[in-house]
Amino acid sequence: MNVALRRFSYRLKRSRGGANSRRKPSADAGAGRISAEKSRHFPPITESESNMADEGNILTDLDGNQGAANGADNQPAIGLISQYIKDLSVENPNAPKSYQFKSQPQLDVQLNINAQGIDGEVHEVTLKITVTAKANEGTSYIVDLDYCGLIGMRNVPDDQAHAFLYAEAPRILFPFARRIIADAVRDLGFAPLLLDPVDFQGLYVQQLNQRQAEQGGMGAGTPPTGNA
Repeated sequence: MNVALRRFSYRLKRSRGGANSRRKPSADAGAGRISAEKSRHFPPITESESNMADEGNILTDLDGNQGAANGADNQPAIGLISQYIKDLSVENPNAPKSYQFKSQPQLDVQLNINAQGIDGEVHEVTLKITVTAKANEGTSYIVDLDYCGLIGMRNVPDDQAHAFLYAEAPRILFPFARRIIADAVRDLGFAPLLLDPVDFQGLYVQQLNQRQAEQGGMGAGTPPTGNA
């Protein structure tokens, strides 16, 4: 399946509480929370969120699917096989001077979702998140993460498969990527950065409608294909 959506991005603003101030041992862990405009804070990851096979997140396990009575395996099935860091880079180019910056750093958060076929039934979904914090004095830090999940699919219509790969799969991966970024920013010497939730379904629909509008309404209901 060769499908991809254009990269979408949003910018976060710095909240009160010194999100990019130098981390102190006695500081409250929540002091580094960043809030997006018109967005609520993302709650801590719960045990239920960490269970990727919970009902409602994954339709069914590929290996647990019961075949039809005649032995044919024609039931739709989707399962998360594994998840992992594919690439992680951090930069603290102006340390230790960056810890003394007087101006408020501006945060820019870019997200990109890509999916590629590994074999006939397995796809790799990559959630790429790039966080850049810049003050008037210079760059505070840059964190660039590629977090991936292997998704197994069988007997799923193309339009539903596309929606799962570009909306539901990133939603499942995001809490884990969010935690990795928070830890990385903390290890750079700043207060942990807790990203706000992302409406991947809404972004997917927005991208789909935009692509259809650019095509003059042709192929309505058909997910975009190819790399943008």
